[in-house]
Amino acid sequence: MDYQAKLAVPFGVLGIRCTHDVQAGDALLGIDFLPAVETAQRAASPFAADVCAQLLHYFKDPDYEFFVPLALSATPHQQKVWQAMLNIPRGQTRSYGELADELHSSAQAVGQACGANPIPIIIPCHRVVSKAGLGGFMHHASGDPLSIKRWLLAHEQR
Repeated sequence: MDYQAKLAVPFGVLGIRCTHDVQAGDALLGIDFLPAVETAQRAASPFAADVCAQLLHYFKDPDYEFFVPLALSATPHQQKVWQAMLNIPRGQTRSYGELADELHSSAQAVGQACGANPIPIIIPCHRVVSKAGLGGFMHHASGDPLSIKRWLLAHEQR
């Protein structure tokens, strides 16, 4: 994968993918969770540096509001789910079922859209949990991804 930056964060490394379009402007394409052993990489552009700076602000202050143009390719349903996730306040969660009811969808479809989110943290899919626990994260029901989800939720409880 071609990253414009690799940012060391408390739980590992984030791979930052951006577009560069002179006419349309720069936009964030994706944030990937990389293994902690991955080597950090300096931002390759001023825009990627700004994305990294905003993420670092969030890690210092969970109330930080992101101002990053996003380049999202999504189905209409995914767009609705991602917008609903953006509306969940910091420090709060919603269940897959609650979002499904709100969007006239199914919990499974909401979960699939959460897992397809290319810009986690900024689009806070970690705030969506199961009715009886943590739920999944990044298409995993156990292991390191759930540790990241726990970390993000704990960080936002401050």
